[in-house]
Amino acid sequence: MNAPRSTGKSSSQEPTGEAKEKVPGGEVKPRAGEQEEEEEVDINLEAPETEKAALAIQNQFRRFQKKKK
Repeated sequence: MNAPRSTGKSSSQEPTGEAKEKVPGGEVKPRAGEQEEEEEVDINLEAPETEKAALAIQNQFRRFQKKKK
């Protein structure tokens, strides 16, 4: 007879003492009393490549919405 071995890990998969909470969509938002650090993104929104990418994403989304109905 083998007894179950303890791995020393708690059954919870979240680290203890973490000061952030998970929200739907995979985002992590800070709890009350903490400031959120804003990540700066340097993307030229006027670049032709950016406009082409945005149009491609929008078209794919429209196709997905049409197919979903």
